[in-house]
Amino acid sequence: MTDIADLIDPLIAFRRDIHAHPELGFCEHRTAGRIAEQLRALGLEVHEGIGRTGVVGVLRNGASGRSIGLRADMDALPIEEQTNLPWASKTPGTFHGCGHDGHVAMLLGAAQQLTRSRNFDGTVNFFFQPAEEGQGGAREMVLEGLFERFPCDRVFGLHNWPDLPAGTIATRPGPIMGAADKFEIVLEGRGGHAAIPQDTPDAILAAASLVTQMNAIIARRIAPTASAVLSITQIHGGHTHNVIPAEVRIGGTVRTFDPAVQDKIEASIREIAAGVALANGLSATVDYQRYYPATINDAEAAQEALDAAATVGIAQLAPDPAFTSEDFAFMLQACKGAYIWLGQAKPDGGAPLHNPHYDFNDDVLGLGIRLHVALVERHLG
Repeated sequence: MTDIADLIDPLIAFRRDIHAHPELGFCEHRTAGRIAEQLRALGLEVHEGIGRTGVVGVLRNGASGRSIGLRADMDALPIEEQTNLPWASKTPGTFHGCGHDGHVAMLLGAAQQLTRSRNFDGTVNFFFQPAEEGQGGAREMVLEGLFERFPCDRVFGLHNWPDLPAGTIATRPGPIMGAADKFEIVLEGRGGHAAIPQDTPDAILAAASLVTQMNAIIARRIAPTASAVLSITQIHGGHTHNVIPAEVRIGGTVRTFDPAVQDKIEASIREIAAGVALANGLSATVDYQRYYPATINDAEAAQEALDAAATVGIAQLAPDPAFTSEDFAFMLQACKGAYIWLGQAKPDGGAPLHNPHYDFNDDVLGLGIRLHVALVERHLG
C-alpha cells in the first residue's frame, strides 16, 4: 500500500475542526457541507441530502460491475464536553463523545488514498450517515433507496472501540451489537392524602412492586442460554411529602440479540404491568418501542473483514457481541456486510464512549484509513 503519512496531519486538523463544531442528528449541515466539499475536491461524484443530511461519494475505477460500501457516522451527542482540549466543542451541550468525528476523517482519508492509488476494479460508495445516535439515520438512508441508487455487494461500518488496544481490529460473524428497545410504563390512580392511605390506591407502592418483578424477568422467564439485558433507568412520581401521587412513570431499556427473546420480554413487561395495576386498583399503560434491531454480521463478510484487518493490524475474532446498539443494523438488513471494531485505547486507558472526557485517539487514524483501503482492495482487487 502506498504510504499515507502525508494525509495524516491535514486529517487531524479536519477531525478537530469537526470536533469543535459538533452537530446533533439530522442537523449535520456544516459537517455534511465540509465532507461534500472534500469529496468534490477529489473529483468524486457527490450526492447530498440523502436521509435528510447524509452524503454519498462515488468513486469508480476500471470496468468491473462489482461494488462496495463504506460507512462513517457524522452526528454528535447531547453531552457537555469536559475535556478542556484546545479543539473542545464550541457548541454548549453538544459534543463528539462517540468518535464520529474520527470516523468521518478516516473515511475521507480512505477516499483520498483510493483516489490516488486506484488499486481496485469496480465502484466504491462512501456513505456519510447522519443521526446514528438513537434517531435512525441509517434507516432513513435505506428507506430513501440507498442501495437501489448505490448498489453494493458488501457494506462495512467501522467504529472506534476504547475497550481494545490501539492497533487491534475485531469483528465476528453473526450478532455483534444488540437490539435496542425502550419502554415507559404509566401507573395511574386518583391520588390523595398520605395520612389516609386506605382511601387512595398507592401508585408509588405499585411501582416498587413492578420494578422488583421486572428485574426478575431475565432470571426467571428467559432461558439461561439466551442473552438479554433489562435495565430500569427512570422512576418519576410525586411532588411533596404528604400526597400520594396519582401517577408514576417508569422507564428503561431492553437489549437482546434474538427476536424470540425480545418478544418474550415485551410480553412479560406488559403482563406484569397489567397484573400489578389490577392488584393495586390502578390502570397501566405500556409504551414499548423497538428502535434499533440487532446488528448481525454476514459470516463471509466478517471473515473478509478479518482477512483485510490482518494485512494492516492485529486481527482478532471478537468472542462476544456487545449489548450496545448501532443503527448500521438497518444497512445490514438491506445488504450483506459486517460491522468492525477498531481498537483505540491508549496505554493509560482513556475515557469510554459517551463520557464527557472522551476524545478520539488521532494515533489510529492511519490504521483506520488502511483498513478501509484493504477492504476495498480485497473485495475489488
